[in-house]
Amino acid sequence: MSTSVTQQTVGEALVTGLKARGVTHVFGIPGVHTIELYRGLARSGIRHITPRHEQGVGFMADGYARASGKPGVAFVITGPGLTNAVTAMAQARADSVPILVVSGVNAGPSLGKGWGHLHELPDQGGLMAQVALTSQHVATPEELNEALDRAFAPFTAGRAGPTHIEVPLDVMGQTAVDLAEVAQGAAPPVLPDLCAALTKLEDAKQVVILAGGGAKHATALRDLAERLDAPVVQTVNGRGVMFDHPLSVPASPSLTAVRDLIRQADCVLALGTELGPTDYDMYEIGRYPAMPGLIRVDICLKQLSRRSASISIETDSAAFVAAALERLADRKAANGAARAETARQAAWEEIGPDYRRQVEVLNAIRDALPKARIVGDSTQPVYAGNLYYEPDRLDGWFNSATGYGALGYAIPAAIGVALADPDSPVICLTGDGGAQFSLTEMMVAQEEGLPVLFVIWNNAGYREIATAMESAEVEVVGCTPTPPDFALTAQAFGMRYAKVADVADQVTTALTALAQGQGPAILEVTAPVWRSKG
Repeated sequence: MSTSVTQQTVGEALVTGLKARGVTHVFGIPGVHTIELYRGLARSGIRHITPRHEQGVGFMADGYARASGKPGVAFVITGPGLTNAVTAMAQARADSVPILVVSGVNAGPSLGKGWGHLHELPDQGGLMAQVALTSQHVATPEELNEALDRAFAPFTAGRAGPTHIEVPLDVMGQTAVDLAEVAQGAAPPVLPDLCAALTKLEDAKQVVILAGGGAKHATALRDLAERLDAPVVQTVNGRGVMFDHPLSVPASPSLTAVRDLIRQADCVLALGTELGPTDYDMYEIGRYPAMPGLIRVDICLKQLSRRSASISIETDSAAFVAAALERLADRKAANGAARAETARQAAWEEIGPDYRRQVEVLNAIRDALPKARIVGDSTQPVYAGNLYYEPDRLDGWFNSATGYGALGYAIPAAIGVALADPDSPVICLTGDGGAQFSLTEMMVAQEEGLPVLFVIWNNAGYREIATAMESAEVEVVGCTPTPPDFALTAQAFGMRYAKVADVADQVTTALTALAQGQGPAILEVTAPVWRSKG
């Protein structure tokens, strides 16, 4: 598609280039260093959303990307705007979420001089090199097209993550060159030789499949699991691919019960999972599950090189699954459903009564609001769900409690999800501590009229941290920040409000009632408050 436009500034041309690449929403907080980026935004048709903090800008872009399948785009100012967004970029990198952060940077002649200009950093590009997959500096108008192409390239080839473009203040207002034709998307992946892997799968008697976030869009995974009669263990970001299937094991591979299932296999097929410790060694015992005859399939060569395997295959998981189905015959019964059921039952017992109670709340929410997306922060029921919970849809369960592990994620990310998918119920699940990181972002949901249900799990503190400190025989300090009065908070934000105990039927009754109304609402769930054992 040609988008030749004349007499635009570089800032205007950048917006035109974003629109040509399918961008419909931009999350940003304008400032004196991005005014020229906004010159063409109002007439572009791109919808601008104004969060209350640049970390919220990044987290909203993250949630939007996960729900829409398109990159989330953020506009931030030079210096503090960008550094505020770094946390969100790091979370997106850990979870392979495609977001593009566009920022200003001080005028070219001043860079690296330390003259003390407003928002000056010693080396902004160097900072971005540590967190972005690619960071493009647009030194002249002629470099804009290539910068856009390079920024969007990782979104269609290889492992996605955050990218960055910076435009100097003395370049934004210059006259742009004509926009070039938008680069085409990546070609379909070329499959490497799969003979050794498929032979190994054919010869195996008891296969177990590990499905990570890179496998969640392998739509034929259920068929492959049935063909191999293989239980499918799902990491946090892989949940939902096997909902309500007898071969599904929606439980953490850090649990002993799931480790036993994996250890007893004679061939483990790992699809789109980095085998990271927050999924496979969350208790930090320093030992991964034994993975006999491991076959790794991942789109990222660097990931493959980080963990050894019997066979490593660099390709897209969906392409591998489709090819395997063409060449693998149905096997004789391998007791897959029975092995999966044994693992599920043992894992359910292993997580203990407190976590089982919290998972029961999650299950009740799922059943009361079908196809809801639950967006979580680091809070007790999220930890419980990461150990054992099965959403009824893809991308119906994700949170910041694994990977980078940033607090304050859930509220803005849920807003991004609601903007991308307004027809699905969206539930933000955050603790009273995490909520205070980004509470003001709720006003974005109010002013946009988004029906996000903000569930605040209030145990009056950082209970998970307090428990960990006690286990380490460290005197608990700093874990009881006083929460605000959430009823008054809801009143100040103009939102509907309800309060219940942490009992499944009370939570679902209240949520169901709140879901019938218009706009966002807050449900406060009062949970047991941490008390020192001393």
